[in-house]
Parts: sequence; structure tokens; C-alpha cells
Amino acid sequence: MKQLKLTEYYQGNDIHAYEIFGAHLCVERNKKGVRFTTYAPHAQSVQVIGSFNDWSCEGHEMKRKDERGVWSIFIAGVCEGDMYKYRVTQATGRVVDKMDPYAFYSELRPNTASIVADLDAMKWSDQKWLDKRSINMDKPLNIYEMHLGSWKKNSDQEWVNYAEIADELIAYLKAHYFTHVELMPLNEYPFDGSWGYQCSGYFSATSRYGSVRDLQTLINKLHKANIGVIMDFVPVHFVRDDFSLSYFDGTPLYEYEKAVDADSQWGTANFNLWREEVRSFLMSAASFWIDKYHVDGLRMDAISNVIHWHGNKDLGENEGALHFIKRMNYNLHHSYPGVMLIAEDSSDFPKVTAPTIDGGLGFDYKWDLGWMNDTLKYLEKDSVYRKWHHNDITFSMAYFYSEKFIMEFSHDEVVHGKKTIVDKIWGTYEEKFKQLRTLYLYMFTHPGKKLNFMGNELAHFREWDETKECDWTLLNYPIHDAFNRYFARLGKLYTSIPALYENDYDWQSFEWIDADNADQNLFSYMRKSEQGIYIVILNFSPNRYDAHAFGVPMKGVYHEILNTESEMYGGNVHELKKYKSVKEECNAKEQSIRVDVPAFGGVLLEHKLRAKKGKE
Repeated sequence: MKQLKLTEYYQGNDIHAYEIFGAHLCVERNKKGVRFTTYAPHAQSVQVIGSFNDWSCEGHEMKRKDERGVWSIFIAGVCEGDMYKYRVTQATGRVVDKMDPYAFYSELRPNTASIVADLDAMKWSDQKWLDKRSINMDKPLNIYEMHLGSWKKNSDQEWVNYAEIADELIAYLKAHYFTHVELMPLNEYPFDGSWGYQCSGYFSATSRYGSVRDLQTLINKLHKANIGVIMDFVPVHFVRDDFSLSYFDGTPLYEYEKAVDADSQWGTANFNLWREEVRSFLMSAASFWIDKYHVDGLRMDAISNVIHWHGNKDLGENEGALHFIKRMNYNLHHSYPGVMLIAEDSSDFPKVTAPTIDGGLGFDYKWDLGWMNDTLKYLEKDSVYRKWHHNDITFSMAYFYSEKFIMEFSHDEVVHGKKTIVDKIWGTYEEKFKQLRTLYLYMFTHPGKKLNFMGNELAHFREWDETKECDWTLLNYPIHDAFNRYFARLGKLYTSIPALYENDYDWQSFEWIDADNADQNLFSYMRKSEQGIYIVILNFSPNRYDAHAFGVPMKGVYHEILNTESEMYGGNVHELKKYKSVKEECNAKEQSIRVDVPAFGGVLLEHKLRAKKGKE
């Protein structure tokens, strides 16, 4: 026991508590075995029961190591793969069998035993990736969000194994120019329908898809293919199941004491983020996935419920929780400077992505839920009425530079009767696809990083169901296959054109050409870099506009490099055009071009800038 380490733990400053707590393979007194350590300050006694002692408690009574509640024991002969639980005689005298809060592996639900696992046996070969990874502020960040259990099933329609899916997943991500994959929670959880967001094992990779080394192998292969890995992390609440954290020692140890604070809107228990030991627990859980699984980012769920009590602004700010999140983000950035911290936050709380030293929460990015809601709300409307809702599209740029946003169409948008992205759009079947292509041109050329949930790239019509794999048969239909190719083309353009990612959060990289043409449902803007100027024209009306004038910043030829109505994507445009500017004032510009804009369509034009000649 390192007293210094426990001091940090009790002070709420420990981000490596898993190095002490949990089940650790080791050698003590020349005997191989496992050191078990847990925290239960109000327990009367704690015993280790498991497969190695026929689940009895004889001879394996844990010893209290200090007055503040740490219990520990070394048991010789215990090996990797052995199952165990803590039999806790709680403060009330009730005896309950609990999983290890720091377990590194667990039984598949509905079983609840913890399993001894060796996390250090993996032979990693991704150091080159780790040395160069960054938070990608001036790099393309194109994220594929996925639920591992329902992306694809195996031949028996069962869950795939972490390692066995690696090669196929990598090839798919590469073909669509995704830079990162975001995995919905892979911590252990008892209820499939919670998708991992109602967690029981914060240090335990779910056994649904294989072993700890299978998951490490998947991530190692992704890194060697230059694909980053983001994992969802839930620092707000946990399951109430009796085998887990809830009333671990018979008292509200991890949850708030008062029910009004502890009871969450999901039927789970809110973490007491004011308690120092809970802070060390959660900070260590976040650090654990970066340290032991080499993840490149954590997307933190329900941060609005950290900022305000129960996520309700009227209930006021949760000062203790805010203090915790700032401390965690500061410590994670200090220890892992190249790892991204991403907030899913529906509040208007300021400075979420500002550094903690400047009074911010310290996240690198925040999902732009406002952009998502406004954009989809606009497209749900009959095109006749869109001119009265023009601001739904233009408003995002009024606040965009207040935070560092990720533009997202996540799993939350395609479940619970909300319809999928394509199905939300007003119009006939064919009109939906025309507008879907234009919507994605808008998304990939709007400032900000990108995230899409699996199935979006297929133009999925069926809402996501965690029990079923994606509808891959859609690719047998020409209109879906064409959209999938179009989506991949957008990914290639986005990741290869610096103007679309390099200075996302610099206001000089974006400029409206015409933000006010509500009557024609037209939007036009430019993205700029030292290499070139890119003109984006979006038409969300059913009318075609031939030779429509748009102002441009300088004279020259503007080449069409994408047309949403190109034949290869399901439209009827046979070839891309080029437009030479003329000296004719338009949109407060001295030069203009006249562009053919398809109905419900969009175009992307490129004007390359000549490199300035410098002296040798």
C-alpha cells in the first residue's frame, strides 16, 4: 500500500486509483496470487468469495487497512479468469454480494461476478500512432459513431467479437474516409436496452463482445490503420442494481444522501460529485480507458446534468459537480495532452470548451445540438413554408465561435419514434434523397468537426434497434448505393481540402455570400484557406435556378467539384461545370459568377489560389 497514493485518493486527486483498487495479479511472500482491495468505510466486514473457494468465505476475510475504509487481502493461487465477488456485511448488518467496483472484467449478464484479468499482457504495437495523436483542432475529424453489437452480426446473428470484426471495420472506415470511430459505452452494463449508458462496471470492458485482449487488439489494429478511437463515458449516473455500486457498504457511498439529489430521470442513481473518493473513482475510470486501452478521446454523456441539478437550469448550478468536471478535465489534459475530451451538453452554459485556467470546463469540443435541432426542424417543413424559417439554417453561425463545436447526427436522432435522418425530411421518396444529399453537403462544409451515427451513410429508413444489425441490404437498391458513394465522396473532399477543416474555429475561414435569400430558399457561403476558396451553394426549394448570380471574392475560374445531382449519385447532371467570373457587382462583391443550381440541390465550387513566390 502506498500511503501517498491513498492520500491522493481521499483528497479527490487520484486519476490512477485502479493501480491499487481491484484485483491485481502479483507475487507476495514468493507466492503467485491476487491482491484484492476495495473501499467500504461503513462495512462491518468484507470477504472475498469466488470460484477459487467454492464461493464460501472461509479464510478470505479482508483486513481493514486504515481507519478511513480501505479493505485488502492477498490470496495465493488465484489466477486470471477466476471469478469473485465481495460479500459485504453492510453498516445495517445486511449481507450483500457485490461486484468489484474496480473489476477489470465481468461475467456476461444476467450473471454478475467479477473476473480476474491481466490488462498488461497485451503486446501493443501502436506507439507510432500514440506519439503523433492530437486533439485535431487543425486536422480533419470525421467520426463514425457506432454501437458495436448492432453494426453487424455474425453468421449466427449473434454479437461479433471485438478482434474478429477489426479488419472489416477498418476497411469500411477507410472506404468512407472516417478519421475516428466513436464506440458507444463499452463498460459493463446489465440492461442491453440502456446501450451502455446505465453502467455497472466502470473499469470492466463488456464481455458481450469478447475478452479484454480482444478489445485491446481491435484498438491496436485501428491505430495501426491510422484510425482514432473515441469511447463514450458516463460520469453522471449508475445503475441501482443491488449487485453494483448502489449503497455499496449500506450507506450512500457513491450516490447523494438525499433522494431528491440521488434519483435521476433515467431511474438510475446520480453520482455524488461533491465526494472526494467518488471524484477519484471517476477520474481514474476516465484515465483507465486511456491508459490501458489507448483510447484517443472520451465523449462524456449528459454534461448538462453535471452543470445543473438534474439538467434543469431552474434548479441552479451544481457547484460541486462543476468543480469535479474542471478538475477531471485539467488532470486528464495534463496526463494525456493528445487525448480529446468531448461534451454532450444541451445547456447554454458558457465556456464549456474554454480551458480551465480561463474559467472554462476544459472540454476540447462540444456537440452542436442546437445546429442539429434547427437544421432538421427546417428540413421537416414543407418547402412552401421554409422561407419563414430561413433563420433555422443561418442562426448557427451567429453563435458558432462561442464554443468549439462538432456537427453531429448521432444515435439520439434516429430512435424513439423520431425517424431517421432521411425519413425526417419533407417530400416524396425521391425528393427526400435530393435534399439528403444537399443536407450532407451543408454538414460537411459547415465549420466544425463531423460525427455521424452508423446507418446515416446508408440513408437508413428504419430506426435504430440495438437488437438488429444495420440494413446492409439497402445497398442492393441503386438510390441507397448511390447515396453511400456520395457520402464517401464528401468524406474524401472534407479530409483532403484544408479550407474545410484547418481553421474551423477562426471566423476568417467562413463568410456568407448571401444569408438572406429566404424567398428562394437559397444559401451561399465560402470557406477559405491559403490554398483556395470554396463556394457552397444550397437550394432547399423544388425550383431550379439557372444562371443565378452569386458574388465571388476575386476574379478567375470557379470549378464545380461536386454537384449533388450528378448522375453517379442518382441525379441527372452528366458533367461538372466551370464558371468564369465577370465584373458584375453582386452580394456586395465586384466579381460574380452565374451558376446553375439544381432543385433541392447544391454545388461545391473550387477556386485555387496560386502559391506566393518567396525568395530562396
